[in-house]
Amino acid sequence: MNIAVWIIQGLLAIMFAMAGIMKSTQPKEKLLKTLPWVADCSLTTVRFIGISELLGAIGIIIPQLVNILPRTTVIAAFGLAAIMVLASSYHIRKKEYKNLGFTVILFILTAIVANYRM
Repeated sequence: MNIAVWIIQGLLAIMFAMAGIMKSTQPKEKLLKTLPWVADCSLTTVRFIGISELLGAIGIIIPQLVNILPRTTVIAAFGLAAIMVLASSYHIRKKEYKNLGFTVILFILTAIVANYRM
């Protein structure tokens, strides 16, 4: 099971790092092409989400990997799970049900990591 959780952590780290870098560095106009929800948010909010995802990506893998404050991995997993809950509630509120599946899957994976590493 430990290997499976490491694989999940690695996948989550890659996905959230890519999303975080994109949201925290690209101009809003470019983000609008792939992320229509950006139109409803200020650039500051989008950047905050991106930086949070990037920090979560780092936190879900590095502390456990180097065995320095490994409980930080649990905190990062809970933080990423919270981001997915907020994203899911946004998609439900906007009736964007096709986007809901991916956020729910990411939530489940972050919950698995949080539970196993606790």
